[in-house]
Amino acid sequence: MAQKMTDEQWREFVSHGTRTGKLSTVRADGSPHVAPIWFVLDGDDLVFNTGKDTVKGRNLARDGRVALCVDDDRPPFAFVVLQGRAELIEDIGQVRHWAARIGGRYMGEDRAEEFGERNGVPGELLVRVRIAKVLAHAAVAD
Repeated sequence: MAQKMTDEQWREFVSHGTRTGKLSTVRADGSPHVAPIWFVLDGDDLVFNTGKDTVKGRNLARDGRVALCVDDDRPPFAFVVLQGRAELIEDIGQVRHWAARIGGRYMGEDRAEEFGERNGVPGELLVRVRIAKVLAHAAVAD
């Protein structure tokens, strides 16, 4: 029987290692768009970067609603779905800072600044999502 995760458990789960998230945004015609992303948690916010002119960036500028799924695809399986509304930030200092933090998580701290410089440039956005709803279950197959 699946077990509901506590607040502490789901935060640890989504922050563990280099698990990516599958981000769902809303296209102009109302259909979903899903893309994998690198991300970090900052308190009650989900934080990631994207290009202003990407499908994600355009979708978020028009309709800030998002859902993110992070899962463990190994038995007994687990998943967390986070929902909220995105705030888009173009301040290059913030974009670069968070790009480095995110790069450090996924590529190692020794490459954090490299990714901050690569992704902290004009045309890139910092996306900050205030988490409004969480669905989190562990031991799904038990």
